[in-house]
Amino acid sequence: MSRDVRAEAARIIAALLEEQGSLARLLPKAEDKVEERDRALLRELCYGSARYAPRLQLIAAKLLRRKPGDTLVSALILLGLYQLEYTRIPDHAAISATVNAARSLGLDRATGVINGVLRNALRNSEQLQRKLSGNPQFSSIHPAWLQQRIKAAWPDRASGIFRANNANPPMTLRVNTCKISRADYLQQLAETGLSAEPCPVSPVGITLVEPVSVGALPGFTEGLVSVQDESAQLAALLLNPLPGEKVLDACAAPGGKSCHLLEQQPTIELSALDIEENRLDRVRENLDRCGLSAQLICADASAPEAWWDGQQFDRILLDAPCSATGVIRRNPDIKLLRRDEDIAELARLQGEILRSSWGLLKPGGSLVYATCSVLPTENSEVVTAFIAETVDASDNTPELLNGKSWGEKQPVGIQLLPQNSGGDGFYYALLSKAE
Repeated sequence: MSRDVRAEAARIIAALLEEQGSLARLLPKAEDKVEERDRALLRELCYGSARYAPRLQLIAAKLLRRKPGDTLVSALILLGLYQLEYTRIPDHAAISATVNAARSLGLDRATGVINGVLRNALRNSEQLQRKLSGNPQFSSIHPAWLQQRIKAAWPDRASGIFRANNANPPMTLRVNTCKISRADYLQQLAETGLSAEPCPVSPVGITLVEPVSVGALPGFTEGLVSVQDESAQLAALLLNPLPGEKVLDACAAPGGKSCHLLEQQPTIELSALDIEENRLDRVRENLDRCGLSAQLICADASAPEAWWDGQQFDRILLDAPCSATGVIRRNPDIKLLRRDEDIAELARLQGEILRSSWGLLKPGGSLVYATCSVLPTENSEVVTAFIAETVDASDNTPELLNGKSWGEKQPVGIQLLPQNSGGDGFYYALLSKAE
């Protein structure tokens, strides 16, 4: 029996508020529980409520006498406010459907509160906007701690980062040039009626004018293309493996960069490592679809003694675990899941994995350190500290990539900031190990 779509959305938002999962993990299970026709609405409600949560939480706080004791009630209020503020759903329908969702969740006692808050929000919308407009969390639509960190790191660029993080992301493809040229694939898209443009830096990247389901992409199931942001595509370009080299993708899931490395240089001997077996399943699926193969290793990159065979690698890609503050537009639940205190712990882990990985690299080899963060604490500061303590490590990050300028030069490495019509926020440093 299918469930109420708003009740399912409220369950997911409540889980996010309690830090009990992510959209990527919770949504697929919930989609199976609602009618197929409601799945797009479920995604819209969950992604939208998470994207605008920092602002909606301030509105809710103004309208509530006290914080609800049940997280599901808080989730329903956020869900209702999102519908009123940011969707075309008629106001009366948004309110009544949200109240009905509360009933279907067994929250009959809370229906009066939910109804009252939503009706007051509707009545006093302009007044609330005026009262809250001076609040940086309200204007940036980012939690206060993250707004402050981004503004401190990028004072002249912060407003652009906030706008990009709050926008819907572009859909970008990576062409498998082992099977088809970018020009020929652009032609196939045009013949299918899909408008697209080549990416400015990645020689295999294409951005669609309008996103579509992967089923609408010609040759997707045959591995002609994969969905991958342009900034992420630059990892393989920067690592630039040579034929026959032994290469490690140290934090490989979901496998986009592993596939790209093999498409770029099919004769490399690639090991793809990740700490979780279910995440390696995603790597395996992507490799199989693209007709590629690699050695998959389920292990902790920071503890190589448990899995490494002693044979050093020519090149290593270390896409380190991070705050993901450069990909918020694709993962807006980061606004609810991440905390200020996480950043120092992530930086410590990143340094640990970097030091462990360095011992696996041959003298004369190259390592690309990458994150999808915009915070220097996780990026240039980690790499600067590592170089200072590592006598055989040096920064060799090029200012031009594919002959083009490609980001903001940092004390060490290059920072890419999220762009409204361009790539996600990524940091890269190409490190060389002395002979």
